[in-house]
Amino acid sequence: MAEVAIENVEKTFVNEDNENSFTVFKDIDLNVEAGEFVSLLGPSGCGKSTLLNIVAGLEQATAGKVSAGGEPITEPGPDRGVVFQEAALMPWLSVLDNVRFGLKKQKLSAEEEMERAEYFLKLVHLSKFMQSFPHELSGGMKQRVAIARALALDPDVLLMDEPFGALDEQTRTMLHQEVQYIWEETRKTILFVTHNIRESILLSDRIVLMGTRPGRIVETFDVDLERPRKPSDPAFIELEEAINKKLAVEIDKVMREEIGDDYNSKKSALLYHSHRDMGDNI
Repeated sequence: MAEVAIENVEKTFVNEDNENSFTVFKDIDLNVEAGEFVSLLGPSGCGKSTLLNIVAGLEQATAGKVSAGGEPITEPGPDRGVVFQEAALMPWLSVLDNVRFGLKKQKLSAEEEMERAEYFLKLVHLSKFMQSFPHELSGGMKQRVAIARALALDPDVLLMDEPFGALDEQTRTMLHQEVQYIWEETRKTILFVTHNIRESILLSDRIVLMGTRPGRIVETFDVDLERPRKPSDPAFIELEEAINKKLAVEIDKVMREEIGDDYNSKKSALLYHSHRDMGDNI
C-alpha cells in the first residue's frame, strides 16, 4: 500500500502554434491515504481521467508534483496498476495468458507466473474460464480479467478509470460487490473515476467532487456508512442528494457555456411547455 500525493497540480494543453491553450484543471491538492478508496466524481470535461493518467504516469502535469509512496511519478511503473473502461485484452491469448502477460517483466519463473495468475483469477471468480478466449466472455467477465491482470502485478496503488461505465446495470451491481470484496481482501490504495454518484457512495471511503472549466476540487465528502452499503438506507439517500445538489450546479455551468446566453430562456421554455402540454387534447 502507498499514499498518493497530488500537490498544486495543473494540466494545460497547448497547440503546436502555442495558441488556443486549454487548461483542463489547476490547483489540485489531494492526498489519498495508504489503503484508502477514493472516488473522483464530476461532470464530463472536468479532468478526472486526465488526473488519473498523470498519477499513472501516462501523462505529465504542466505544473505541480505527484508522488506515490513518497516517490515522484514521472512514468508508468509496476507500483501502479491501471484498469480502463475498456478491458483491452489481447484476443489471441487465453484468459490465463492475458493475466500472465504483464508478469513477464517481473522475471518470475513460469511456475510463479502461473500460481500468481491463477490466484487472482480465482479472486475474481474466473477460475473456470482460465483457458477461454476474450471473445467467449461477457463484458463483465472481461473487466474481471482486466482487474485480475492489474492485481497480479501486486501494485501498491490501483487506478480505475470508469471501469464499469459501459456495462449494464445488473453486471455493474455484481462488479461493485466484486471490487468491494477485492478491496477488503487486499486493502490496496484505490483511486476510482466515475460519473455515477451511487457507485461512488457504494464503494468509497471518500468522494472528491470536481468542478469544471478549469477543473478544480469543489468539495470532499466522507462516506461514514457501514459496509456493505444499501441504497435504501436513509443516510445513503441523504448523502446521495447532497452530492447530487452540488454536482447539478457544476453541470449547469457546463450547459451555460455550451448554450450561451440563451440557456436560461431555453431551460425555462422546456420546463414550462412540458408541464403545460402534458395531457392536452386527450
